Amino acid sequence: MKFGKTSSVAELQLISRYEGLRKVLFSDGYAEHLEKPLAYWALPSDRRLPLAFLGRTLRDLLETPFAELTETPGIGQKKIRSFVRLLERAAKTDASELPLDPVCVQENSERTTSSDGAGGNGFDPSSVSDVVWSQWRASVIQHGLGDEALGRLAPSLKNMTRVIWNSPLRAYTDSTLAEIRSKKTHGEKRVRAILEVFHSAHAIVSGMGKQDHLLVRIVPRLIDRAEQWIGLALQTPGVPKGETIFENLISPLLEQVRNDSSQQIASLADTRLGIGGPITSVRQAARSMGLTRARVYQLLNEINDIMMVRWPTGRHQIYELREKYDSEAAQMPKDTDLRQFHAAVELFYPGSRRGAAGPLDQALLGDREIGELIEA
Repeated sequence: MKFGKTSSVAELQLISRYEGLRKVLFSDGYAEHLEKPLAYWALPSDRRLPLAFLGRTLRDLLETPFAELTETPGIGQKKIRSFVRLLERAAKTDASELPLDPVCVQENSERTTSSDGAGGNGFDPSSVSDVVWSQWRASVIQHGLGDEALGRLAPSLKNMTRVIWNSPLRAYTDSTLAEIRSKKTHGEKRVRAILEVFHSAHAIVSGMGKQDHLLVRIVPRLIDRAEQWIGLALQTPGVPKGETIFENLISPLLEQVRNDSSQQIASLADTRLGIGGPITSVRQAARSMGLTRARVYQLLNEINDIMMVRWPTGRHQIYELREKYDSEAAQMPKDTDLRQFHAAVELFYPGSRRGAAGPLDQALLGDREIGELIEA
């Protein structure tokens, strides 16, 4: 491609844009940019990329005469325009950790939300480049989120391998995308889950200023709903009706389990809490689901694993509430029914790892059935 004496107005404008960007990128504050390859600013969703230029540093490209760049084999008018767009993206990038400024953030946000691969929360793994990843890492570090567990902030644990549920975000804040993908056992599914957590965290905190006397606390929405209610319930005398406990405590926790687990586990949780029928024992649940009791215990333990990563302080809070209700229920009419509440406590935060009859099963089964369970 050549720009000669007969160049169109559009071509002359393109040359002018290039010269302006060249001047900016050679100015103070862009030294780190110049040593990075052009590919650093490319997104997987970009089209008509100038492949011949991607491996070259910005310094090398900008020190090459524009006319010579246009004569590179395989570089036509559309690819030159794409090249200039990448230079614009680089010029809009801050040198500190190379995060994007608000203008570039908006550009990438529009790319993400308009992409066919984007999910309901605007996350599109195909649009994550090194420069976007640098911005997400910077947000996590700046707002002190490095010690948060990946599983606590994930949209759903269904899409995340269990082995990284409790891994802190700081385990990845020092790594480039290439380094993460090169890690053993980090396949595309695991990498996607990690990126989605960082995207979610960045989307919340990126626009926030910093105030030394204030702290932002990020909590799963459903967990916050249950936690806020427990805080009020501990300060309120008396025992509320079962419907109130279910609506404000049991229902959000049950919804969290449904969000994070398989349909089989969700169904088991329903039967153990008496949703749509009586509260069932492990033995009864195993029979109705066509499973062994050992398998039912495994599924119940998975529910506890979900709650421990989503709400690590939940056991203490929910046990404190149980102690309060048990104490006050003794002074109330005999028709006070806390059976479903007790079933929920055992379901979400059992006293010990399951494998034998717990308090709920002892209440539901006879002595002979309990003996059979223990022997099994």
